[in-house]
Amino acid sequence: MNERPKVGLGVFVIKERKILMGKRKNSHGEGTWALPGGHLEMFETWEECSKREVLEETGINIKNLKFGAVTNDIFEKENKHYITIFMLSEYDFGEVKLLEPNKCEEWRWMDWDEFPENLFLTLSNLRKTDFNPLI
Repeated sequence: MNERPKVGLGVFVIKERKILMGKRKNSHGEGTWALPGGHLEMFETWEECSKREVLEETGINIKNLKFGAVTNDIFEKENKHYITIFMLSEYDFGEVKLLEPNKCEEWRWMDWDEFPENLFLTLSNLRKTDFNPLI
C-alpha cells in the first residue's frame, strides 16, 4: 500500500473577533461546520493556497496570513487520512458570497467560544488542544 496522507488547509478568516464558517455538503463531513480551505496544490505555498481557496469559495480577500496550527486527521468512516494546516488571516475586503453552492450550504461569522457542536473532524481535533485563533 503506497497511499500517503493528503494535505488539507483550513483558513481562519477573522473579522471583528468573529471567524468565517461554512456548512459542508456533498463531501465527507457533510452537515458539519468547517473553515474555508481545501487541498494544498503541488508547489503552492501555504499563503497562496489560503488566498486562493478563500477567494474561490467566498469571494473575499484576506491579509496578514500566518501559520496557526496543524492536526493529524483520520476519517475512519471515509477511510481518509489528512494532515491539516490551519492558517490565520484577517478579512481584507469583499462581500462574502456562496460561490460553491454544491460544496457549501451557507457561510456565517461565528464566535470561537460559541462554535456549533457539529464541527468538521479537523476543527473538532483542533478544539481538543489549547489553540485559540484569537490570541
